[in-house]
Amino acid sequence: MPSIRTLKIFLTVARCGTFSSAGELVGLTPAAIGLQIRTLEDELGVQLFDRSARAAVLNPIGRSLVPRVEEVLSQYELLEASVSGGEMSGTVVIGALVSALMGAFADALWSIRRRYPGLDVHLLAGMSSDFARKVEDGELDAAVVTQSPRPLPASLSWTPLYSEPMVLIVPTSPHFELPSEQIQILNEAPFMRFERSTWTGYLVEEVLKRCDAKVNEAMELNSIEAIIALVRQGFGISIVPKLANVAWDKDEALQLYSLDGVDIRRHVGLLERSKHGRMNFTEAIKKYFARN
Repeated sequence: MPSIRTLKIFLTVARCGTFSSAGELVGLTPAAIGLQIRTLEDELGVQLFDRSARAAVLNPIGRSLVPRVEEVLSQYELLEASVSGGEMSGTVVIGALVSALMGAFADALWSIRRRYPGLDVHLLAGMSSDFARKVEDGELDAAVVTQSPRPLPASLSWTPLYSEPMVLIVPTSPHFELPSEQIQILNEAPFMRFERSTWTGYLVEEVLKRCDAKVNEAMELNSIEAIIALVRQGFGISIVPKLANVAWDKDEALQLYSLDGVDIRRHVGLLERSKHGRMNFTEAIKKYFARN
């Protein structure tokens, strides 16, 4: 009978695609990973991967085994939780927007870690659209992401945690002539745009459509924090979510404006599979935000 550890290694190799990458994640050499996989295949009497010099790709039998192994591991984690009286322990891998890590979500993690010291949280920063695929594939247990502009697969569930209004930010000391009217500012000032292909970029485009603005494109970035820094230095204007963790009213380098007649918000929530082995952790996150 394969061990729980061996089954976890099988899923790690399946997700990483190489023994080397899987070994880096679990702290084993590629040779040790290969030995675990060969042992599993010997015990089951089937080959699970098509191997090459650089890759280990699941064959049809291996692919069919993945959901069954995930179910076994999920049930094992639930068993651990029941034996420990609901005490959370072990490793959770979760993704989060950088802006979320700088604000309330970091407070939520800190609170949960203090309550459950046996819990080991691996945190990855990144983009909402990238995290959605990783959650669906099981690479992440959950992720804190912007609400998707498109319907999610039936296997995924998204729970809102908090929201941020989209606002116009303008430098107090611009390196350009700043018009007095909001629509003129949007049409004429150098515009720092959040990356169009992202979920937050989609919201920015919706704001511009509602404002009927034809912006003067200056730069496109994939970091809200970098955009704010550039606007503070006077290089342009932007439309961004009003991050809860930024002391906007104390920032002498920025002016912040609500958008005339436009109320669009970035909704941030917890993305997870509809059924997974770390639901006690994700429930704790959701309860934290429900209380605060």
